[in-house]
Amino acid sequence: MNEDLTHLTREELIAEVVKLRKGIRAHRDSTMHELCWHHPQLWNLLPEKTIPEIAVPAWPQFIRGCLRYRESLDTQLPDAPRVKKEFNDPDSPSNI
Repeated sequence: MNEDLTHLTREELIAEVVKLRKGIRAHRDSTMHELCWHHPQLWNLLPEKTIPEIAVPAWPQFIRGCLRYRESLDTQLPDAPRVKKEFNDPDSPSNI
């Protein structure tokens, strides 16, 4: 699966690492409502181009998953700032 790396020059390998780090940082640095979205741009950093077959849960299961994810943030990041900004509302305050 990673055979393509064996044919890259040192400079090409460095460029690949820089590209991957940039993508990982962009994903890591997402915040607020961005955390709820899937990130195909991260998957597109891989050399194999596939169209993932996404299975979407029904609404009740989806909402329960969202709640569990949000609860996990309370456990893992209990001191993270809380914001009141509504999704996709430019007039919504972003204050904590």
